[in-house]
Amino acid sequence: MHDDLNALSVFAVISEEASLRAAADRLGVTRSAVSQSLRRLEADLGVSLVRRTTRSMSLTEEGERLRGEIAPAIADMRAALDGVRAHRSAVRGQLRLAVSSIAESVLSGPLLAGFCDACPDVQLDVLVTDEEFDIVAQGFDAGVRLGEVIEQDMIAVPVSGDQRQVAVAAPVYLERAGTPLHPRELAAHRCIGWRPAPRAVPYRWEFAEDGRDFTVSVEPEVTTNDMRLMVQLARAGAGISFGMEDTFHEDLERGTLVSVLDAFCPPFPGFFLYYPSRRDMPMRLRAFVDHVLRYRRERA
Repeated sequence: MHDDLNALSVFAVISEEASLRAAADRLGVTRSAVSQSLRRLEADLGVSLVRRTTRSMSLTEEGERLRGEIAPAIADMRAALDGVRAHRSAVRGQLRLAVSSIAESVLSGPLLAGFCDACPDVQLDVLVTDEEFDIVAQGFDAGVRLGEVIEQDMIAVPVSGDQRQVAVAAPVYLERAGTPLHPRELAAHRCIGWRPAPRAVPYRWEFAEDGRDFTVSVEPEVTTNDMRLMVQLARAGAGISFGMEDTFHEDLERGTLVSVLDAFCPPFPGFFLYYPSRRDMPMRLRAFVDHVLRYRRERA
């Protein structure tokens, strides 16, 4: 003999409906399947649970006893399943995001703050990192990076418009050292470089000329993984720095930094929210994707 929990659940429906046909309709199976399940349970227990005539059906004494014993457990299981369904359909829980440190469109605040206002039952956990890793394997719901480095099996949604990298320096530095007219002249200048991690090589500065991309490997006087320090050093006249235009936006507006080599710095596709393609997307992630799309439309 073995415990057939499926047969117990079928019996619970039979006892509630008082009809094999009605039980079959409710369960979405054939009447024959319901009868077989009932017979299997009766055989396992060694008792008759149902009295059947051509016109009616009723529970035997043993059937009534079994119904009374399992009814609370069945109710608890249904409540548990309803709870899971309700949780899945509700926008709540923790949403984990891995965001590139240069994704100003996300990290400046308004986009995330707007989502927090719209979905107060979601707790955002944002890791700012420039390391490349498998977000799924590390337990993240989604990430934000430049489109060119996102895996092809991911779904990607634009978070920003086109971006541009620029070379910048303080006016005081350019007065002292001169203004480079071509990226190859950077070798004669003091440069402030960036690296994503301690053991990574400094980032190679990327330019384009006559439709062709090329990189320049500068030898920085200072290298850092902190964008704020990079900006502060450039503002203080320590040399020429290179990065996303958004990173230097406020200083460029104020004139405390000026851009150089603009003719060699064309725009390119910007940042994307990316996440794995899956059928059962958590509602908190669905809500965040919808928020990003709405945020972009409102600012188009």
